[in-house]
Order: sequence, then C-alpha cells, then structure tokens
Amino acid sequence: MKRNGLIIAALAAIAIGAFLESRVTRLPSARAAKANKETTSSSVDFTVKDLEDHEVFLSQFKGRVVLVNFWATWCGPCNIEIPWLIDLQNKYRAQGFTVLGVAMDEEGRSAVAPFVQVKRFKVRGAAQSMNYPIVLGNDATAAKFGGLVGLPTSVLISQDGRVVKRVDGLVSYDEIEKAIQSRLGALNGAAP
Repeated sequence: MKRNGLIIAALAAIAIGAFLESRVTRLPSARAAKANKETTSSSVDFTVKDLEDHEVFLSQFKGRVVLVNFWATWCGPCNIEIPWLIDLQNKYRAQGFTVLGVAMDEEGRSAVAPFVQVKRFKVRGAAQSMNYPIVLGNDATAAKFGGLVGLPTSVLISQDGRVVKRVDGLVSYDEIEKAIQSRLGALNGAAP
C-alpha cells in the first residue's frame, strides 16, 4: 500500500513539475500574436557579463544585425530553437549577423557555464556547441526590452541599434531568417 502511495506521489510531482514548466514558457496567444509583429523602436543598450566575467555592451555590436535571444538552460522551447540559432549564426556571421544569447537562469554562471561547455546540439546532422556569445542576463536587462512574457524571447536589432522585431516564445526559423535577410540586405545597400 505504501508503495502505491509513493508511486502516485511521484507521478503527481512529475505532472505538477511539467505543468509549472509549461506555464513559465507558455505565452497567451493574443499577447504573443501582438508581440510578434514587426516593430521599429528607439535604440536599446545594456551592459552584462559574459561567462568569463567580461563586460559586454549591446552597443559594441553596432553595425551588425543582432538577434538578442533570452533563454534558460531549463527551458524546453529554448533547447528546441538553439540548434536553429547555431545554424543562423553559421550561415550569416560573415555577412554581419550575430546571435547574442542572454541566459536568464537564476543560478547564473554556475548553471550556464557547464551547460554551454558540455551541451551539444544536432545541427545539419552534426553535433555542435553554441557558437555565439552567451551573456548572463537579469530583470534589468529584460526591462530594457519591455520585460519578458516568457522564455524564449528573441529581439532582432538592426545595424543602427533599433529594435525591428520581437518574438515571444519559440521562434519560427523561416520567419526569423527572412527578417535577418531583410536587415542584412539593408546593411549591404539593398532596400529593407
């Protein structure tokens, strides 16, 4: 009888954990649809630390198209899109594009550094590590972009430092690639 109680308690704990994780990363559909529209807003800047404790400024990427990606090691949807971000970084880095991963783990460096060092993602059939800069974010960093509805959240920044697109939730590879290509076209002299 005690064994059945333990099994039921374990299953209940798993179900509650799964529910809470999905609530943290889930977005209300109306708000997400509104947030995913193309926008152009004023310049945003922030200062954060990378995994080696060096200061990183968003403004140091001026002249590049930057996809600021708020994520966490425990976030299931974040782990789904990381291989796509690795691929985009591979494809467009030489053309003036950078993904900037802003880790929002409460544990900070102690959780993020081992994850980045060890975790490999399948990208075009090969295991690859995260190939873009990773910094440690906080609520103040997120507030610069109007706060976070959930994770992941991606914000596309034009070469002049302006927010041009925001995606709350799992990014669509095709949609974000088109937005990146459009911005890179503007960077290289084509019409945006």
